[in-house]
Amino acid sequence: MLSTKPFNSILDLIKVFPTEQSCIDHLTYLRWSEEIVSPFDITSQVYICKDNKYKCRNTGKYFNVRTGSIFEGTKIPLQQWFLAIYLFTNHKKGISSYQLAEDLKITQKTAWFMLSRIRYAMEHEEFFKSLSEDSIEIDETFVGGKNKNRHKDKKVKNSQGRSFKDKTPVLGILQSGNIKTTVIADTKAETIQPIIYKTIETGANINTDEWWAYKGLNNDYNHNIVDHGKGQYVNGDITTNRIENAWSHFKRTIFGTYHFVSRKHLQKYCNEFDFRFNTKYENVEYRFNSFLLNVNNKRLTYNNLKNG
Repeated sequence: MLSTKPFNSILDLIKVFPTEQSCIDHLTYLRWSEEIVSPFDITSQVYICKDNKYKCRNTGKYFNVRTGSIFEGTKIPLQQWFLAIYLFTNHKKGISSYQLAEDLKITQKTAWFMLSRIRYAMEHEEFFKSLSEDSIEIDETFVGGKNKNRHKDKKVKNSQGRSFKDKTPVLGILQSGNIKTTVIADTKAETIQPIIYKTIETGANINTDEWWAYKGLNNDYNHNIVDHGKGQYVNGDITTNRIENAWSHFKRTIFGTYHFVSRKHLQKYCNEFDFRFNTKYENVEYRFNSFLLNVNNKRLTYNNLKNG
């Protein structure tokens, strides 16, 4: 069994992973534990070859610990990847590609691609499990900046309130300090409610505001409402204040660190926020290894990223 010393700083990380081989060994253990499994045929016998390579007997294909993961196809050493992951998962408001490029002495384009792969791996399956316990808060927000803050020649007409001509709506579901955010096409009932039914078990307690898209949920849920239109923000134990607080952190990350995020890539930034928010009480080592456990079956090429 592979063991490493705890690490709580970049200096500790470098001491724990002083060589490329130490990074490979750690990733190998996290991926396969004691038995190497072929990514091409899980039933196949695997031959150990030199230079950290393996051969799948049934398919005749060679592979290594990077195969099928976000690290596949990159020439960047795992030591640099480990540093990037450490920096990314421990900056409370994220890290820009320009800053990462400066820290690792790589190009901004390379840093952007690394960060895109890291965000892609943050789409954890565990966040899609059905929720049922405790009160669940549901709310939407809009990403795209305020019209009043734009230059005169960049203002968008009729974009106030819930208009999303110049903004992108995001649905959030929060339970017991964990959040799942999803970019949505609009805030209509036919868009929002299928996500709710997919994510939350019927019979659960859910809190929302008075937005009409939530009407009818009381048929399958214990649906509680706080009417913001009437200046109501707490109704006994019923509130959506926690998810609204989460939105404030989300927007400070977007506007404070990244400044602008396109609709095309916004979901990846949502995944990043979910991971950071849901592990905020965990230690540095847990976040780091939790991320590495989810890098497999997540290969992302540059062309797919551009066209996706």
